[in-house]
This record gives sequence, structure tokens and C-alpha cells, in this order.
Amino acid sequence: MGLKIVATPIGNLSDMSQRAIETLKSVDAVLCEDTRRTFKIMSYFQISKRLISFNDKNAQKKIPELVKQMRSGNEYALVSDAGMPVISDPGMKLVNECHESGIPVDVIPGPSAPVCAVAASGLNVSHFVFLGFLPRGSKLRKLMRQMHEIEIPIVFFESPYRIKETLKEICTFDPSARIFIAREMTKVNQTFYRGNPCDLSEKVDAIGEITVVVEWCT
Repeated sequence: MGLKIVATPIGNLSDMSQRAIETLKSVDAVLCEDTRRTFKIMSYFQISKRLISFNDKNAQKKIPELVKQMRSGNEYALVSDAGMPVISDPGMKLVNECHESGIPVDVIPGPSAPVCAVAASGLNVSHFVFLGFLPRGSKLRKLMRQMHEIEIPIVFFESPYRIKETLKEICTFDPSARIFIAREMTKVNQTFYRGNPCDLSEKVDAIGEITVVVEWCT
């Protein structure tokens, strides 16, 4: 019985670990954000398992039954649409409930967009705060002000429809900040941008999945 937290590729399916493949083959069912996306991964590796939709909208309702099934001896794998589950993805409450209920939890490591972006950035980010997806409006400005004041580097996900706005917001606090933007990491159209927020707000191609690293300079 138990829960296996399984990392999946953030783009390139070749990044799937052998241990992750073996784990998905061994469990009773797979909990996933979007069954359609997970089905593509499972099909690619010729894995046939029951897929259970598990996302922000239905997680709270499904947790009691999942815990009951695991107590009865079932074993589930938890995956996200891409990368490491629970990191800005549903799953935290389920993992917490498993610990509280004495259900074994294991993690099968693998790709993680924040870590990959930091590694590729070349910025001085030996420590950082990961912010997930940022809030909008006044909450965004307040958050940026706080991070800038304590001068700690930040990493976050951003929508392609909001990246230019966010960069302009950063520019108002620190126009000389060093910015690294990773777009569509590990995919065919992977693109890296480096520069200051003011310039990049005009240059960045606002398409695809985006991870941003910010090193404050003033």
C-alpha cells in the first residue's frame, strides 16, 4: 500500500527515468491532473493503468476514498502534467493526509522546471525563494516589493499572456535586476533569454510554458 510521488518530463519524454517507468507499471492506478496528458506519457512507454483525475477541483472530495483504498492495500502513483508533483500542483493535502494516516509515502525524483531554470541561468542563485504562479495587481506589487527589500533571488512560473506585464512590474522596482527566462524547456522550441527586465519586456516571445529567475541588483 502507499503513495508514490512520480516526477514526469517537463517536455522531452526521453527525460523519464527508468525507475519512474517501473513505478507506474507497478501501481494499482495513477492519479493525474489531466488524464489526457498523462495518457500520452503512458502510451509512449506502453504502460496500461487506470488513470484517475485528481486536480484542484476534485481533490478534496476524492481524498477520503483514496486514503481508504490505500489503507486497504492499494498503491497509487501521483503525477502532475509535467515535472515534480505537488510543486505548484495539487497533491499537498493528499500527501499530508497519508502522513497523518500512517500510509507510506515515497518519491521518485526527476525533472523540475525551477531547478532546471536555476541551473541554466548562470545567475548568483545559490539560494532562492520559489513563488509558483504569481498573483496579479496590487498583490503582485506587494510581493515584488517584499522580495526586493530582502534581496533574495526568486524563481516563478508565468503565463505567456502575463510575462510582459510582470517584467514591467519588476522593472519599476529594480531596472538593473538580472533576469533569466526559460521558455518551453527541453522542447523543440526551447528558448533562453537573459537581460534586464525593462529590455526583456519588449523582447520576450510570449508563447509556451515560462519559468523566470530574478537576481536583484539594487
